[in-house]
Amino acid sequence: MDDRITEFANGPYTFDVLDDGPVAGAPVILLHGFPQRATAWELVAPRLHANGLRTLAPDLRGYSPRARPSARRDYRMSEIVGDVIALIDTLGADTVDLVGHDWGGMAAWAVAARRPERIATLTVASTPHPSAFVRAMPRGQVLRSWYMAAFNIPKVPEWFLTRMFRSADGGARMGLPEPFASRVRADIVDSGALPGALNWYRGMPFWNRADRRTGRVRVPTTYVWGDGDFALGRAAAEMTSGYVDAPYEFRILHDADHWLPEARPDELAAAIVDRVTA
Repeated sequence: MDDRITEFANGPYTFDVLDDGPVAGAPVILLHGFPQRATAWELVAPRLHANGLRTLAPDLRGYSPRARPSARRDYRMSEIVGDVIALIDTLGADTVDLVGHDWGGMAAWAVAARRPERIATLTVASTPHPSAFVRAMPRGQVLRSWYMAAFNIPKVPEWFLTRMFRSADGGARMGLPEPFASRVRADIVDSGALPGALNWYRGMPFWNRADRRTGRVRVPTTYVWGDGDFALGRAAAEMTSGYVDAPYEFRILHDADHWLPEARPDELAAAIVDRVTA
């Protein structure tokens, strides 16, 4: 664990990584969501470094230029879990502290449930446990998640999102704060990442039974949720505790929206540090 990791491989795919902070610090892996890249953590990471932690933020499958398979089935959750485990193996660590937001949060829940022996602690921002998410559908979550079905329509989402993200206020219309809002065009559209990013949604019909049923989590966990989240409602957030059989904290950020890494980095970093050092 003496060298920085700038990339790692899983099968034929190579992923880019931002590796910062004290090299000897406890490794914290940060998983981004949609439409984000590893740089979504740039306000959170320095706060973790100040507490002696090392951070590794990969550009995930579909986003990293050398890891953009075109087949929808290549975005099954089992494949994404394999990507995260490949990073841990490349790092040479027995265990890591794992953090995820949005789709990265969905992946983090899955990794912690399937490979608990590799995860020391889990912190998830915004995204409830997948089983709680499904249970909350008849309690209003389905109205918040309509876009997940819309993104499975061929070609139309690419046309719409390309036009939206290339406009001056495209990222801001989603609620992203600056400077992150202005980066969406370059990071997602101009870089060619949009089809792969959408394939996280389009791969869901190809999920097998294990992909669809994330198991109970048995590692110490903190779930951070903003009570103004437009995409993920209170019902799923409150039910998440029922799927963690380990020390658990549900931390609510008041007047916070979905974009916690970008808009509330101090509070999110504090939650991560509290969990890692508990």
